[in-house]
Amino acid sequence: MDDRLTGTDYAFWDTWLYTLLCLVIGLGAPMAGKHSSRPLDCAWEGILSKWRHLFVDGEYARREKVLSGLTLEQVKRPPSEQSHSIYEELWHATRCQTIVVTRDEGWYESWQRGEHYPIHPPVEEEEWSALVTEFLSGLEKALEWASSPEKLGVEVDTGVTMGDVLHSLAVHNAYHMGKIVAVRQLIGTWPPAGES
Repeated sequence: MDDRLTGTDYAFWDTWLYTLLCLVIGLGAPMAGKHSSRPLDCAWEGILSKWRHLFVDGEYARREKVLSGLTLEQVKRPPSEQSHSIYEELWHATRCQTIVVTRDEGWYESWQRGEHYPIHPPVEEEEWSALVTEFLSGLEKALEWASSPEKLGVEVDTGVTMGDVLHSLAVHNAYHMGKIVAVRQLIGTWPPAGES
């Protein structure tokens, strides 16, 4: 027996959760068909803040902080022969995130061929800055996907919803952000200068 939720089931449970949240926080039951009603918006805002917590600022340092205050030399230098550099870790996390949030088939095909890390380190500071910007923009795209039960319920593969892959992406991002912090600790750049 397959116990996974389908896209329709996911949308049903999100709607049910909306109603429950509205009742729990004292706003009353949302009116059917009134998707722009204040209680529904308020309830969904709480759910969206959960996703923001997962992707942007929860459980550990804000993702901007994890990636701030680094020079080109620091991001290119792996702490050992067995480790990836900060640049390699972020490149990997960004490519995976881009595949998920933009549904980028070209990157997915590259990924399937084993292209999981960059071939060359960055040459210019702008390459690092552009990668950081791409990663942080991808977090916002993830939040766009999480902005409604309908989007979360989109079936992206047989029996797999966008909500499912966003949960996996959040875990994947957390893993690589943790690795970046560990590398920063090893090379003496954590916490960023001026922060504790």
